[in-house]
Amino acid sequence: MGGAKAEDKPAAATAEDDWCYQFGNKNAFDSKAPKKSPLALRVVVFAMTVLCGISIWSMCMKQLGSDGWSRIVKIEVVEQPCNKSTVPPSEVQFAHYPQPTTYSREECKCNAVRFFAIISSQRSGSGWFETLLNSHMNVSSNGEIFSRKERRSNISSIVNAMDRVYSLDWNSSASKNECTAAIGFKWMLNQAHILARYKPRLNTSSLIRKLKQADEYTRDALENLNNTRHITVYYEDIVRNRTRLLDALDFLGVPRRELASRHVKIHTKPLSEQIENWDEVYSALNGTQYEGFLNAADYT
Repeated sequence: MGGAKAEDKPAAATAEDDWCYQFGNKNAFDSKAPKKSPLALRVVVFAMTVLCGISIWSMCMKQLGSDGWSRIVKIEVVEQPCNKSTVPPSEVQFAHYPQPTTYSREECKCNAVRFFAIISSQRSGSGWFETLLNSHMNVSSNGEIFSRKERRSNISSIVNAMDRVYSLDWNSSASKNECTAAIGFKWMLNQAHILARYKPRLNTSSLIRKLKQADEYTRDALENLNNTRHITVYYEDIVRNRTRLLDALDFLGVPRRELASRHVKIHTKPLSEQIENWDEVYSALNGTQYEGFLNAADYT
């Protein structure tokens, strides 16, 4: 027949192939995009949502009350730690940051403080040395805190006194308005008092033995300090070598400055005029290891 020739399908076509063919046909489905909602409707829905949220939040706050709100909004102030990088590594273990209970150290709380004790015997120049230290604006040495018996009656009273000093709660004439950088006291190896008007008569038969005992006494004290950071200052150092005072300031970790003292020397006469039996003493010490004590030039 001369009509239009139909398009041939593959001979092996099945019902499934026919379905796939129909699915792939662009005319098989007619999908249209949904119409957009009006703008006014969207605004109304948004406003209702906001109002509902505010209403719910308000009811919750009323139920919680002010205490509940303070528990939710809790502002914690974290105190910044002190910057210890300014302290040399070798000095860190000796740097302390005391917190006194009798006053606020807020402006000086990050200033490191060194603890010290002046261990001395009577008539050795320790009082003069202490007043020189106290002339420094950042050093406070509180004198013989254990001169009162009740402060040294037992270990508890001793520790309590030391705690008060090192916590900066010890109030004395040595207390400073400036930031304290070194705090300490003087501990005498004995509490005997020698009056300036007293003119002793020395027992020359036991004088050498007594001097040797004093040497051993001092040597033992220094040996006990072998494992403790310390500096030894002799009376002669203060008289002859004033740079030793600068060494003491370096030891305490405070700035160097000129030190002064209003301490008045009690014994101003030569030793020959202060000892009743001077001639006997001179004969006993002359030619021995202690003959240097006969030279009174360093003590006048």
